[in-house]
Amino acid sequence: MTTSQTSADIQLIQRILPHRYPFLLVDKVVEIDDTSSALGIKNVTMNEPHFQGHFPGLPIMPGVTIVEAMAQTAAVMVGVTLEMADKEMKVYFMAIDKAKFRRKVVPGDVLEMRLTTLRGKPGGKVWRFGGIASVDNEMAAEVEFTAMMDMG
Repeated sequence: MTTSQTSADIQLIQRILPHRYPFLLVDKVVEIDDTSSALGIKNVTMNEPHFQGHFPGLPIMPGVTIVEAMAQTAAVMVGVTLEMADKEMKVYFMAIDKAKFRRKVVPGDVLEMRLTTLRGKPGGKVWRFGGIASVDNEMAAEVEFTAMMDMG
């Protein structure tokens, strides 16, 4: 049931994820290797609402938002591979572990999110992923998380 699709633009992402502005946090997924790995892109702009309060005069993307962007990238990877477009897939965090933040992510940055599947298979509900987010090849954050995929 896997597909040969190797990327996802914003139109396909919106057909997979239920998230919308202001909480859709991945702009495109440029590489998808089955359910093994993916590379997502988030263009960080000053227009995002969290920058109003985080922090006035010193806009920094919140760490939890970076983790959410990585989780959305993982969900797109699974959704594309399992052909879940237009099928109302929902994804829920079960655990977030080993989160470390190494550099500020600020407006103007291009956040690259490399996700790998640590555990999970087609037909399974519980998946575990590892993610590294970077800007200009410098690690910004790393995390492992477990999610439940409700395939509708």
